[in-house]
Amino acid sequence: MQTQLTIATNGPGLYEFTRQVASWAKGTGLLTLFVQHTSASLVIQENADPEVQVDLQNFFARLVPPTTDSSMAYLTHTYEGPDDMPAHIKAAMLPTHLSIPVTDGRLALGTWQGIYLFEHRDRPHQRRVIAHLG
Repeated sequence: MQTQLTIATNGPGLYEFTRQVASWAKGTGLLTLFVQHTSASLVIQENADPEVQVDLQNFFARLVPPTTDSSMAYLTHTYEGPDDMPAHIKAAMLPTHLSIPVTDGRLALGTWQGIYLFEHRDRPHQRRVIAHLG
């Protein structure tokens, strides 16, 4: 069983799509999620306190600043904007796929866990995530 989910983003940040996945995943098996982009990631994170998402975004922005920052002067891939190569680096550091057990139509997530697309680019995007339940 397979489908494509679309997550609309409005710039950098974490976008929860747990409910969208949960409404699709029926049955029992291993759910695999895969983002079809090289400048976004998938993460399972706390969904109770929104400050967690803000802190994660701020941490990665400090860790990998835009190419306009003097500390990033060594980068050569800059023609797609100052956020592009840093977005590729962040996506290389974070997962682009997740595996989640599904039991009797329920995601086996912990109490405070949610599924997020982590957008690394500055402008809005329509991100595609392939979901496969096997």
